[in-house]
Amino acid sequence: CDMADVHVPWAKITRGLPRAKRFADDRAPTLQEIRKIAEYPDRRIKPVICTMVSTGIRVGAWDYLRYEHITPIEREGKLVAAKVLVYAGTSDWYITFMTAEAYREVEVWMNFRKQCGEKVTSDSWVMRDLWDTEAAVRKNMHTVGLVTMPKKLSSIGVKRLIERALWAQGLRKDLEEGKKRHEFATCHSLRKYFKTRCELAGVKPINVENLMGHSTGISDAYYRPNESELLDDYRRAIDSLTIDDTRKLKIEVESLRADISELEQKNKRIEELERKQREFETAFQSLIDSGMVKPYTEAERKD
Repeated sequence: CDMADVHVPWAKITRGLPRAKRFADDRAPTLQEIRKIAEYPDRRIKPVICTMVSTGIRVGAWDYLRYEHITPIEREGKLVAAKVLVYAGTSDWYITFMTAEAYREVEVWMNFRKQCGEKVTSDSWVMRDLWDTEAAVRKNMHTVGLVTMPKKLSSIGVKRLIERALWAQGLRKDLEEGKKRHEFATCHSLRKYFKTRCELAGVKPINVENLMGHSTGISDAYYRPNESELLDDYRRAIDSLTIDDTRKLKIEVESLRADISELEQKNKRIEELERKQREFETAFQSLIDSGMVKPYTEAERKD
């Protein structure tokens, strides 16, 4: 209409429209539901879910994510997280982080591909198509999906993978009559989970927006935290973004071990002081017995 110079009275039209909600009424999945999705029997589902939950990336980011865009971060010799370059090579690129759990799942997936015969390089796509795992054994070159000829799993493929997991794990059912939405969205719900967990864990809201690639308005031009500051803030939410209880249990065990070690050290110190006290008393008694030292009288004791 604009190109044809046709005037449309939008002001009058919009006055007659009902006010629409500015947000969807779907929710974020629970931790139990996320764990159930990750149990779907496809090797790719766990690294996909762990990555999306711990980074908050959009499903479209998988179209750009290569192995070189994920960099592990260590502190004092321990893996604490990994840096992720999102939408690399585009004007919309930004930096976020993933948990150590998610990084390990990605590494397990990449190592499995190497063991099967794929030549994994820094330029390899993080997610790829499936292949015939018996082709190398049978030496059948006419099969579809060779490990040596990887094809990127696009964002649409990732979404279909998660959808299959939802239906197979009983988390999706046919909608009731009159309903248009499921309780939580296939992919975007994981992004909502990320934002909710981060803010509840105490990560600064403006840092959460930066980690999600959102615009922060005028702050875009002025707020410039460095990667170290963002990581320190992100680490507040690592436990909340960890799917497997193993890490949390490990932290509790390490904490208990530290407490036990501290108690053992205190006990050793007490035993050492008691030993020195006994040695002093024995030496002092020897001096008294030899006559070199006279014991206190009752009056001297009172004084």
